[in-house]
Amino acid sequence: MKHKQTITLSKERRDVMISEIKNYYSTERDEVIGELAAGMILDFFMDKLAPEVYNQGVYDSHKYIAEAAEDLLSILK
Repeated sequence: MKHKQTITLSKERRDVMISEIKNYYSTERDEVIGELAAGMILDFFMDKLAPEVYNQGVYDSHKYIAEAAEDLLSILK
């Protein structure tokens, strides 16, 4: 069951993340970038990286639940 689903952010969360990107460029790279550039960087990461991170979280959760279910079976009498 594979289907493409986009990860969406609220406007407030998007604004915070754009601000974080601008701050990163300022403090770590000594560069000033604008809202548009920061928004484009955020869009790139949300499109390319966020699904991979999300999928890894789903995989890790599945593994944890499967291991917990196996542990539950060990208490059978």
